[in-house]
Amino acid sequence: MTDSIQIHEALGAFAAGDGVRFDLGEAALLLAALDRPGVGLDRYRRLLDHLAARTGEQLQSNDDPGAVQVIAAVNDVLFREENYRGDERTYDDLQNANLMRVMDRKCGLPVSLGILYIHAARGAGYQAAGLNFPGHFLVRVEKDGERLIVDPFNGGKLLRTPDLRNLLKALSGPGAELHPDHYRTVDDRQILLRLQNNVKLRLLQNGHIEEALKVVQSMLAFAPDEQTLWREAGLMQARVGDIPSAIASLECYLLRVDTDDARYRASVLLHELRARLH
Repeated sequence: MTDSIQIHEALGAFAAGDGVRFDLGEAALLLAALDRPGVGLDRYRRLLDHLAARTGEQLQSNDDPGAVQVIAAVNDVLFREENYRGDERTYDDLQNANLMRVMDRKCGLPVSLGILYIHAARGAGYQAAGLNFPGHFLVRVEKDGERLIVDPFNGGKLLRTPDLRNLLKALSGPGAELHPDHYRTVDDRQILLRLQNNVKLRLLQNGHIEEALKVVQSMLAFAPDEQTLWREAGLMQARVGDIPSAIASLECYLLRVDTDDARYRASVLLHELRARLH
């Protein structure tokens, strides 16, 4: 499947669910395929299956593995057998957010490596989820009530509370403090939004508005209720001169926005855009 319409339809099928749990690896591959038309997905699907299968094999000798053992197995498969690593040298390279290219190059961003980590753990039958930690994607592995947090960008390093506090301060400044919300897990849809947001921001920073718009449209395919995405799409469409589409997107935003101020500002912008059509 490489046709963009088919891919958007497949992503839309994920949107029809509750967003809490679906095949995260498959969804990330579909998003990657939008940037690589003509490249088949089957080889990458087999690679994902291999990660999960090898993780399960690593744990077969343990009748009742705990979270520590699950982490050790995933780390052994991803970082020693397969040699994945965080790309510190070319962190902002867009390839680091494309799961196909991550699997080709064996390196990526925290969130793309986190998707592989979660896929390997879940595929072997264990619980793993992304965390709502700011600025750096982390994964929580859970087994029988034991919850442990790892950093997929740094070889699956186990992070305790002091480590998390130090990481937060390094990212957000010395005054930052851990909050219970930082330990909250996010649903799979939010993980994909975080992945695509990396791509969108880098494209915008480089002035590639049309490409960034395509990324936003891919996000809307699986997260149509994310109101800010409709606003972003409308603004970008207006920027590239597609006024009818901008109006349609902002009308979708207006239907979803829940504050009077935002509703007023969107209405004013819609009025201005409609005036430009005449």
